Amino acid sequence: MALDSTCVVSAGYDARRHVLELEFPGGRVYDYLAVQESVHEELLSADSHGRYFNRRIRGHFDFRRVA
Repeated sequence: MALDSTCVVSAGYDARRHVLELEFPGGRVYDYLAVQESVHEELLSADSHGRYFNRRIRGHFDFRRVA
């Protein structure tokens, strides 16, 4: 889902694998692992997607860059 943010371009969630996929400006895509569905829902509804990412996701979950 596209986001109206300068920090996070889009977000997707795989509920079966608990993976949050985020696309950042410039086309970089990362999978964040073992993320609860509520975190994805809160990200989508946050007033500031970038602020939410920095407070609740960055540094809290393991991640890998998607080629």
